[in-house]
Amino acid sequence: MREFSVPPLATAPRVGGLADAVFDHAGSDPGRTALARKDDAGRWQDVTAAQFRDEVLALAKGLLAQGVRFGDRVGIMSRTRYEWTLFDFALWSVGAQPVPLYPTSSAEQVFWMLHDAGVSACMVEHEDHAMTVGSVIDRLPQLRRLWQLDADPVTELTAAGAHLEDDVVHRHRMAVTPDATATVIYTSGTTGRPKGCVISHANFMAEADNVVQRYETVFHSRPGDEASTLLFLPLAHVFGRMVQVAAVRGRVKLGHQPELSAAALLPDLQSFRPSFILAVPYIFEKVFAAARRKAEAEGRLGPFEKAVDVAVRYAEALEHKAFGTASGPGAPLRMQHQLFDKLVYSKVREAMGGRVRHAMSGGSAMERRLGLFFAGAGVTIYEGYGLTESTAAATANPPERTRFGTVGSPVPGTTVHIAEDGEIWLHGGQVFQGYLNNARATDAVLRDGWLATGDLGALDEDGYLTITGRKKEILVTSGGKTLSPVVLEERVRAHPLVAQCIVVGNDRPYVAALVTLDPEAVGHWLRMRGKPELPPTDLVHDPDLETEIRRAVVAANTLVSQAESIRTFRILAHQFSEEHGLLTPSLKLKRKAIEAAYATEVEALYRA
Repeated sequence: MREFSVPPLATAPRVGGLADAVFDHAGSDPGRTALARKDDAGRWQDVTAAQFRDEVLALAKGLLAQGVRFGDRVGIMSRTRYEWTLFDFALWSVGAQPVPLYPTSSAEQVFWMLHDAGVSACMVEHEDHAMTVGSVIDRLPQLRRLWQLDADPVTELTAAGAHLEDDVVHRHRMAVTPDATATVIYTSGTTGRPKGCVISHANFMAEADNVVQRYETVFHSRPGDEASTLLFLPLAHVFGRMVQVAAVRGRVKLGHQPELSAAALLPDLQSFRPSFILAVPYIFEKVFAAARRKAEAEGRLGPFEKAVDVAVRYAEALEHKAFGTASGPGAPLRMQHQLFDKLVYSKVREAMGGRVRHAMSGGSAMERRLGLFFAGAGVTIYEGYGLTESTAAATANPPERTRFGTVGSPVPGTTVHIAEDGEIWLHGGQVFQGYLNNARATDAVLRDGWLATGDLGALDEDGYLTITGRKKEILVTSGGKTLSPVVLEERVRAHPLVAQCIVVGNDRPYVAALVTLDPEAVGHWLRMRGKPELPPTDLVHDPDLETEIRRAVVAANTLVSQAESIRTFRILAHQFSEEHGLLTPSLKLKRKAIEAAYATEVEALYRA
């Protein structure tokens, strides 16, 4: 199939902007819990729709009093927290345009984005961020204001705007139109300088409203309960931003969690108890790995692995039933599943708060078997696909017919087209307006309303999309063999000990790989085998460890032909990190930077 289209469910508004939902909801249902935030004691406190409106309005008046004007761009450099959402909607209330910056951005990256966007004011989280901006401020003459969240600028701004009438904000808000720019989000940039994606209010509305209508049933753990989600994705990324907008527009209770680490996230999931979550595969991999390590430490690895197998077979049987190719799980499988639900699956669900029955995943591909396991364990993960340029999701698996291992079919209002060379093209109301100050780059990806994504994929007979790679990442060996490295890398990463894998081989005689290790998993592996803790530089030479990683490579090679298989590999002592310029803020590999940083190790892979 070359093209598949799904008609829209939501009609695009002809007037207004994103902030209107805050005021409309407060007017129609002021006492509804709209958000929750932690108090100083770490307890979750509900924020009603009326309270949130009042805070947005007061902050919007303060921004006007401090010189923020209609059409101004205002930088936000912070982790995910309540105040970011508050600032977003206050800025949209006065027609300003938030420009998110990753909190890990370097001084030069911060300079480039603030300069390119012409930012006139900036809100940062803490003193370190303020120093980063301060180190380049002499080159940013247009930057007039700098606020620091940890210094409580909300109180300061609220006081500054107290003398203004509410109507001043409303006049600004009424002047916002759907085609006005809502935000400029900079791509994380695997190569070259980040580009500013101009996303309109209408883009967010088309994306959020169609997703909310199509997936509203999965927002609840059971029919009739309160829909709630804990947002822990970075708000500097389009996925997190879309979740924020969709939650506010869709009347979903929204909480914020600033850290993606399992140690910080899992306790908040258990205290907030969301009804559904939106995450990247990394989170689900961590939950699974933690459950597996716990079972092994308690001497129950055998039963755990059996439970995994039963969950996968159970979910696979339900998948066949949904597509009409089988009748569903048989009685013996149902009995086994019921037994393991009490012993294993309920504990996995409890790790995510206990109420979660549905989740959405994006940002990168999820291994099919992992998706099947979670579905069999009672948490169905709907994998999707999108880009910053498509305001997040362009495709997602439908609730009633999830095809694991694919990224689903087009979300309502979207058309997916596969070009002759296999490139994925997208069309719909969520396709962005272009790159800021970069007509050449815009013309390269926007063609008569179609977005050329740079990703490669295939549509099956039911319109489900499978991602097969990126055009720029295709490897060609010196023997002329062409392959996409992604499939191999993802399969190697499926091994519990592996953190990252990068496949190399461009203009080389064969394919090879560099592999990094998960320290937590390796520590557990050493303890279970009675091995001493070793420095990373010594650990990578452990023959038993090398045997484990070889198993992962052999498993990956079963997916491809012999000419495409990984012939040799090297285990590295340290992970690729954003700090060293080897990962993007969204954790994608910077391939050229990695190959340059590890040129010696790559050369060693090809020595006779």
